[in-house]
Amino acid sequence: MNRPHSRADHARHNTRRNPLRKSNSAQYENIDKQILALHQAMVKKLIAKPELRQDVIDTIESRYANGQLRHGGYLVWSCLMECIDDSPDSFIEGVLADTPQMRKLRRRTPFVNVLTEQEREQALLG
Repeated sequence: MNRPHSRADHARHNTRRNPLRKSNSAQYENIDKQILALHQAMVKKLIAKPELRQDVIDTIESRYANGQLRHGGYLVWSCLMECIDDSPDSFIEGVLADTPQMRKLRRRTPFVNVLTEQEREQALLG
């Protein structure tokens, strides 16, 4: 008789060794490193060029209004953009924080079109 899987069954299944999960984990880690490198370049440029900031703020507002950004993410990005002038170090530390939440938020960054293609390539080359 087949019974529905319980949460405990699901948890046990997810802790088994899965060679695909390991390669996916390495792949995600590599992508996160690339995204971090891009954000390092983007935060420097946003600090140096205040005229780029309004587009980022507009992107945050638009994504939130259209349901593409949850309230928590909206608060994080909005607060970071608010502190860019008064506390650029806090802005940098916040955007580049090595936390699960920031890694996830950076994957859908509002910093679109901040870097040129050449700047992007340069950031990825290190």
